[in-house]
Amino acid sequence: MQRDVFDSVSPVDYRYWDERVAYYLSENGFTRSKLAIEEALVCVLYERGVCSEEVYEEVKTACREHVTTDDVYKEEGRIKHDIRAMVNCIREHVSDGAKPYVHLMATSYDIVDSANAMRYRDVVFEVVIPALEDLEKTLIALALREADTVQIGRTHGQHAIPITFGFAMAGYVSRLGNCIINLLRLADELRGKFSGAVGAYNASALFFDDPEVFEREVLGCVGLYPAEHSTQIVPPEPLIRLLSEVVLASGIMANLARDMRSLQRTEIGEVGEEFEADQVGSSTMSQKQNPINFENAESQWKIVLPQMMAILMTELLDQVSEHQRDLTNSASARTYGEMILYAVSTAKRLSRTMQKLVVNRDALSRNLDMQRGLVLAEPLQLILSQQGHPNAHEKVRLLTLEMRRGGYESFMELIAADADLRPYFEKMTPYTRQILADPARYTGLAAQKAKAIAYKWAQKLGFQIK
Repeated sequence: MQRDVFDSVSPVDYRYWDERVAYYLSENGFTRSKLAIEEALVCVLYERGVCSEEVYEEVKTACREHVTTDDVYKEEGRIKHDIRAMVNCIREHVSDGAKPYVHLMATSYDIVDSANAMRYRDVVFEVVIPALEDLEKTLIALALREADTVQIGRTHGQHAIPITFGFAMAGYVSRLGNCIINLLRLADELRGKFSGAVGAYNASALFFDDPEVFEREVLGCVGLYPAEHSTQIVPPEPLIRLLSEVVLASGIMANLARDMRSLQRTEIGEVGEEFEADQVGSSTMSQKQNPINFENAESQWKIVLPQMMAILMTELLDQVSEHQRDLTNSASARTYGEMILYAVSTAKRLSRTMQKLVVNRDALSRNLDMQRGLVLAEPLQLILSQQGHPNAHEKVRLLTLEMRRGGYESFMELIAADADLRPYFEKMTPYTRQILADPARYTGLAAQKAKAIAYKWAQKLGFQIK
């Protein structure tokens, strides 16, 4: 009987499933990758004259067309060993003359670890990075479009000094861009092995004078390089580093989502998710337009982070493997793909949402002016200090307290009315007076920095700017 997908326990199967991720990281994808290593082995045996072309073609056809995960699981149920079960399934579909060459000289983890390196490399190159690049392109476009859109900067949840919305987006452009570059490098550093049961090439050295070259040839068929040193398993560190970078990318996306969700609060209202005509925000409060996509992105990060901590703990414990190998990672290693699926799901959701982000310039302007110029306390203090005021910080602090008590329409009005400041005010240049009269002028290099970062990362990642 076919299982209903909604009978699944994990939400990755019934809610967040992704076809492209599943192609590489599902059990079918794992079987496909392991079969590719078995095929590569016999291909090199043929190229070296150990077996005939006919033998290689038989094995290739069996691996590509006949062996299924279902078959392997049924055989594993009988013999209680997953790799030998797969080998038996291949052997069922080849002639007696080809059978001896299937899995010849290989140990299980020559196949498993090489297959894992292959599929995690491929899913990062083919799925994770494209999803992150789509989001990066969207953020670059926002940074450029909103480079000059003035926004109040916030620290500790309080109004600080003005920036631009494009400048805020440029921070995420830079952070996510670095993750993309790191993922490209780290995925390329994943390594396979074909060095036998303890990593010393015992089996292949029986047949070849150059077992390390033989290993490179087998792995080269699937675009891998061998680990510098392996036991029965490859060192765990490259995969730890790769998965750690996936978590970092997820954290950056969660940070972006939290910022956008906060700016979408009713009392702030500076941005908004596009709300479709038939979309419902609440089952009872019809006026609600909830930031569900940003909330979902942060929620998925809450899954990825503790999962990564558990995996890291497992992987770090695996660094202290007993002698040449134990099997204490066999169950936990099967869960690694989930964090990649969540990261891809988050990237795709955020990309769609940010592409349609509504920026409310009226709200941005309203919030900038909310404190009637108090956000210009910093430039006033600096200008007074430059002009020789003996205690500018304390003077401005007292002025801000007076401003909060009321009675003045703007901070500039209070400054101009303060007798102690009149000598300093009279010495101010027209430019500094303009700054103190209009917070929108006090944005430093925000606009230039937003554009520079956006253009830099577009060039670095090879994007075309429209």
